[in-house]
Amino acid sequence: MARKDKPTNLSPRIVNRRATHDYHIEEKLEVGVMLRGSEVKSIRHSQVSLAEGYVSVDPRTQALMLYNVDIALYPQAGDNQHEPKRPRRLLAHRRQIENLLGKTTTKGVTIVPLAMYFVRGMVKLEVGLGTGKKTHDKRQDMKKQVADREMRRAMTRKVI
Repeated sequence: MARKDKPTNLSPRIVNRRATHDYHIEEKLEVGVMLRGSEVKSIRHSQVSLAEGYVSVDPRTQALMLYNVDIALYPQAGDNQHEPKRPRRLLAHRRQIENLLGKTTTKGVTIVPLAMYFVRGMVKLEVGLGTGKKTHDKRQDMKKQVADREMRRAMTRKVI
């Protein structure tokens, strides 16, 4: 009997739409996250908010840390609950961490979480190196989105 593989699109992909609105993303990197069991269960149920989250490099331990990401409590965990907004360690190679540390020393550059998803059962976080957008940049992006939407609508209409 042939083995049937499970579809891979069943796991959630939590996206931080706020990050692309507030920052110009220049470089992306996929890192692992150190989590507790109840946190993984909450992530599987898409109970995560990446909107206020940010990443920084701890200079003493040379480790990436994820702050202000709210992973909701998992009700069935009982006494083994986690703290919803605790700092979490991110897993990356030393060279990647040093590279990010060097780039974030310039003014206005920060590391923001972009998306959280599962790869072969492991939680991965996509982080981006971003520079803050000014108000006029945000307005230009919104105008471009509206123009693109109008072009797509015009292309789908039938010509008589």
